[in-house]
Amino acid sequence: MLKKILNNMIFRLLVGILLGLAIGSHLKEDGIQIVISLKHIVGQVIYFLIPLIVVGFVAASITKLSENSSKVFSFSLLLAYFASLAAEFFSLFLGYQIIPRLSISNEIENLKELPVQIFKLDIPAVFSVMTALFLAFLLGLGILWSKSHKLEHALDEFKNVVTVLIKKILIPVIPLFVALNFTVLSYEGSIQKHLPIFLKVVLIVIIAHIVWLVILYTIAAIVSKRNPWPLIKNYIPAYFTAMGTMSSMASLGVAIEGVRKSNMLKPELSNFSIPFFASIHLCGSVITIVFFTMSVSQVLYGFIPDLGTMVLFLFLLAIFAVSAPGVPGGTVIASLGLITSVLGFDEAGIALLLSIFALQDSFGTAANITSDGALALITEKYYDTRNAKIESSVEA
Repeated sequence: MLKKILNNMIFRLLVGILLGLAIGSHLKEDGIQIVISLKHIVGQVIYFLIPLIVVGFVAASITKLSENSSKVFSFSLLLAYFASLAAEFFSLFLGYQIIPRLSISNEIENLKELPVQIFKLDIPAVFSVMTALFLAFLLGLGILWSKSHKLEHALDEFKNVVTVLIKKILIPVIPLFVALNFTVLSYEGSIQKHLPIFLKVVLIVIIAHIVWLVILYTIAAIVSKRNPWPLIKNYIPAYFTAMGTMSSMASLGVAIEGVRKSNMLKPELSNFSIPFFASIHLCGSVITIVFFTMSVSQVLYGFIPDLGTMVLFLFLLAIFAVSAPGVPGGTVIASLGLITSVLGFDEAGIALLLSIFALQDSFGTAANITSDGALALITEKYYDTRNAKIESSVEA
């Protein structure tokens, strides 16, 4: 039991935050110089891995389109993408409406000045995040069109290697990275000032998850012309399971059992759609990322990114969400490159984002798994409509 707690990602992040807050306020200039140097090195390791994550997961996901090329698969894939995009725009709207009313100040003149870094080790990434994204598209499409099974297998192996690097290097160093950044923020005095704001932001996002689930199931009811309540009712155990496991995959068995008990979806279709959407439809996570990035930007940099920048970020984020790694916090980890390259976040911004993301991760995962039933209803309606058209054309 103790080992399970110690290995829990949220526990480690909370320990890192608390240690950073406690140590930072008592450090002298010599001590904070060492912390800044360590923070830079750990950050370089994380940023080096990000383009590899992009290539490994996005390219491998594209090659799998050839294995399930049916119309239903294509429809489901597009449905998941645009549903994620709609969730992001919903969060964007909330961000522009709510964040300016939170009275977040950015008073850097009262902060303690950081000393010069005493040691700097740069580890440049192999290529930029945008280059990685474009390369992933070209590789994936090229393998898909040429039916190069050897390269597809090689890309799958590369994805497995990247997955191991995430689990063995990236995930373990993130709590250290967070602790170092919070030490610096505590030394400056900025985090103490804005802690109440972050608690409000987490609560707002949890409420936003619930509101979006209502919207999504309402749309599903209109499209399918069916009352989704039996499905929603039987999804409640999956919601609480996801809260406990913080993993859509770990909650998948409970979700499938809930769908079966509801008797609302055809087994031959739901056995495909529910696991499929559990892998690629992460509406709770993207709502959180969009709102949190806007909030962190306001806190640390004194402004919310402009609409044009945010729209570009949203379209790209939806792609990353569809191919996010199957690890805790996979969506936010996969999108770190976008957050740095498109939104211009520095190490302090990334650390703060990861920390508050972890505080609501269980609620975001619960929203992810529960929302899949709505998309499955829409997919079944498409399936039935398409079959009806095929049958009518055959009879004619």
